[in-house]
Amino acid sequence: MDRRNFLKTAGVACATAAGARSAAADTQEHKPEEFIGVLVDTTRCIGCRSCEVACAMAHNMPVPDPKTDGALEAVRTTSETAWTVVNRFDTDAGEVFVKKQCMHCWQPACAAACLTNAMKKTETGPVIWQSDKCMGCRYCMISCPFDIPKCEYDHWNPRIQKCNLCWERLQEGQRPACVTSCPTDALTFGTKRELMEIARKRIYTNPDKYVHKIYGEFEAGGTGWLYLSAVPFEQIGFRTDLGTTPYPEYTRDFLYAVPVVFFGLPALLYGLSQLTDRDGSGTGPDPKVVAETTDHQAAH
Repeated sequence: MDRRNFLKTAGVACATAAGARSAAADTQEHKPEEFIGVLVDTTRCIGCRSCEVACAMAHNMPVPDPKTDGALEAVRTTSETAWTVVNRFDTDAGEVFVKKQCMHCWQPACAAACLTNAMKKTETGPVIWQSDKCMGCRYCMISCPFDIPKCEYDHWNPRIQKCNLCWERLQEGQRPACVTSCPTDALTFGTKRELMEIARKRIYTNPDKYVHKIYGEFEAGGTGWLYLSAVPFEQIGFRTDLGTTPYPEYTRDFLYAVPVVFFGLPALLYGLSQLTDRDGSGTGPDPKVVAETTDHQAAH
């Protein structure tokens, strides 16, 4: 292999890597529709858990009985049979009820970690799971900073279960089931721009009622669910150590380097091996020549 062919081989490898970067850039430049979400005003929540009942009914899951199941006695997380839960917290301002579900991040770690695009960020914002593409790796569960995706371990064909923001209802022009069921307007559905305006106005007009922060505005790069609170968010079960960087950003440079590792490095090593091939046969140095050279060196 002469120098010209070596450079040609290396060039193909570099072009492949550049193509991968170009595809990623094209994806970033594509402008999706305005994302939608939900604003949760925890000062309005009365802990009735109507949202839990509505969610279960809308998605054919076991329907809870808020009057008898005593679920508010302990802090709960979501499960494969409960996509949303309401928890009660004793805070400096008294009893506070907080709804929990998938946060539908703007740049979701679960979707970035998914090897088959089974976990997908839709054009309008909801993060959904596609069963026909899932390979069962469960990386989405490990990567989620909010501990939301759950697996049906006891099922013969386990699925990943989490809130999808009532994706089916949205496609039919309806609002999420939990939003329509709330009797106190603690849940407001809309675009993030609209929800941010509502949240800021409430804080501005009632400065003594709310903590001057909108949870989800920047956390982990921003989320589709936003929260208002009368007490610091750590008192009502929220993580406050997430930072503002989207989680996929932490692995972006590594993922961009993957094409170079798989295509560029092998091509480079192959080219170097050919350049060091003395007889041009492509089989490497002649073993006989190597042996004679070794014997000659040993004699001296």
